[in-house]
Amino acid sequence: MLTLPITLAVALILGFLALRHAVLQDRSVLFLALLAACAVQALLISLTQHYGLSQLSVIQPITAVAAPPLAWLTFQSAALRPLDPKRDVLHTLGPAFTAFCTVFAPVALDMVLPALFAGYGLAILIRLRRDNTLPLARLEAGPLPARIWKTVGMLLILSALSDILIAVAVGLGHVGMRPLIISIFTSFTLLGIGLLSLSRDAEGTLEVAPKQTEPQPDPAVNDAALIARLDALMQMDRPYLDADLTLTRLARRLHVPIKQLSAAINRAKGENISRYVNGFRIRHACQRLDDGDNVTEAMLSSGFNTKSNFNREFARVTGQSPSAHVNAKSAGS
Repeated sequence: MLTLPITLAVALILGFLALRHAVLQDRSVLFLALLAACAVQALLISLTQHYGLSQLSVIQPITAVAAPPLAWLTFQSAALRPLDPKRDVLHTLGPAFTAFCTVFAPVALDMVLPALFAGYGLAILIRLRRDNTLPLARLEAGPLPARIWKTVGMLLILSALSDILIAVAVGLGHVGMRPLIISIFTSFTLLGIGLLSLSRDAEGTLEVAPKQTEPQPDPAVNDAALIARLDALMQMDRPYLDADLTLTRLARRLHVPIKQLSAAINRAKGENISRYVNGFRIRHACQRLDDGDNVTEAMLSSGFNTKSNFNREFARVTGQSPSAHVNAKSAGS
């Protein structure tokens, strides 16, 4: 019976998803590039390990190290800041140096590849640990964007560990373990990165870089004054009804730095910006449910895109599910 290698199956899945989203045009170019890079790498591994095309192994290290910088750039553009070609072109140095080592110092690849994967993975984790506020992430998604990108960072580190494990196995004379380690670890890592990066919650909203620099914190504006302005904005303009609302957009409306607004909410409200905004959304949804809307109508009209996020936040704010709220209201009528 013909069996399909794991890596080839992963390549076909990721390749299909990349083509599908390219046709639908519902993902950014960086997301598609990351997905395509994972698909190409899985395909090359399958061809070299299972179909004897060993000549392709020469380019395999170069294609492999395309994924870590692409993951970092995708993370940045999806959650932190718009892509800056002049600044971000430096991330091509890793693949370029790998290509140099492939030709002139192949023995160094055993150190270069794990270092790049681990370095970018740690960079994502350190950024999230230092500050898990993601200015471009949709506030509706709550903590999910940070969790998705944290997992991507861990998968990059896992890939680095698999390279180290391969080097140890070869050094101990267990060369036959190499294909098995690659098939299991690499397939899991590439598939995980590809699928996680496709989650809607992983991608924020496209923001146009401001022409001016971000305003500087004003020491005269204390937390109470800033929160009063924010509360007034939420009550009067109801920006929380925009499902694509981000911390960046709120800060621009108030003409204050992102970090100043986020810190003020943390100190004054004892919660993060996502929970603060979603509290307004849930209270609006409760009013819509009380007025006779069904759960889906109340969800969509209150700034939520997904049922799972809506149900999670509804239970957090009210202590019950949307259907339980409707039943309780009906019983009390």
